[in-house]
Amino acid sequence: MKIGVFVPIGNNGWLISTNAPQYMPTFELNKAIVQKAEYYDFDFALSMIKLRGFGGKTEFWDHNLESFSLMAGLAAVTSKIKIYATAATLTLPPAIVARMASTIDSIAPGRFGVNLVTGWQKPEYEQMGIWPGDEYFARRYDYLSEYATVLRDLWGTGQSDLKGEFFTMNDCRLSPRPSQPVKMICAGQSDAGMAFSAEYADYNFCFGKGVNTPTAFAPTAARMVEAAQITGRDVGSYVLFMIIADETDEAARAKWEHYKAGADEEALAWLTEQSQKDTRSGSDTNVRQMADPTSAVNINMGTLVGSYATVARLLDEVATVPGAEGVLLTFDDFLAGIEAFGEKIQPLMQSRTHLSPSAREVA
Repeated sequence: MKIGVFVPIGNNGWLISTNAPQYMPTFELNKAIVQKAEYYDFDFALSMIKLRGFGGKTEFWDHNLESFSLMAGLAAVTSKIKIYATAATLTLPPAIVARMASTIDSIAPGRFGVNLVTGWQKPEYEQMGIWPGDEYFARRYDYLSEYATVLRDLWGTGQSDLKGEFFTMNDCRLSPRPSQPVKMICAGQSDAGMAFSAEYADYNFCFGKGVNTPTAFAPTAARMVEAAQITGRDVGSYVLFMIIADETDEAARAKWEHYKAGADEEALAWLTEQSQKDTRSGSDTNVRQMADPTSAVNINMGTLVGSYATVARLLDEVATVPGAEGVLLTFDDFLAGIEAFGEKIQPLMQSRTHLSPSAREVA
């Protein structure tokens, strides 16, 4: 099973709580996180893009770096971990994203990929005057399909002449092209989103669900398998989980309860409001899940809480789900969490026995 880290490009990571670690996003912090992840044989690092936060007492996600710039810097200070940036596709023409990706590939040949997002939080784009109207909710994957076609054309042949509804390419050129095929990722969970991933993406991200229910996402992974069977492509699921671990189950649970007790209600109210504005496309499952108040303190992502041995066992259960190729992990405390994962959790995982510690010993 592959392991990735969802780097904290926004302030405070993924805990919307006054009781959680409070910090600003910086290159130095993210460099330390990704270099530590590389040391412990993580397979990839991915950054989101967020253009407007949720406010509240914690000013949650009001402070963010830019994804491509950050990941280009991280590509230059790593040597083997794969690096993924996120393109907010309403803000960047596909030909520019194609060129940025080719540039970062020259920094880290064969290690760079792109996560494509359609945009679900209207104020992010409305503040810049580029929101295309609420009808976009229902057409966003039509838009993204043309976008991905331009990327494929330019990366594959160096030329695109697509004449579509949303994009018109007139002998558009790209050179140099990437040294290897650039992987594309999507996180669509609606029928339209999965159909897009089945046609264009190499991987599809989804949320884990609940606390210590590591296989609850299995129906989502099964839908992705079914969608990919229609297109005849292999598109695996990567599942988002937060790890809250400690020496004992009781100590880890106490941390989780402490974070929940400090929930930033004002920021959570903003999140819920924005998540409910998409009424035209049925809304992606991931977006609806964000608005669920049951454990919104970490945006309702799947949460694995327990001792190091417990978390290792739960992650091994994730690996048993058909269609699950890996996990994308967040931590309550990233640097300490990645070190604990590498030293105390990963060595206990049956799904990571292919790793040899010899490389780290030599380093």
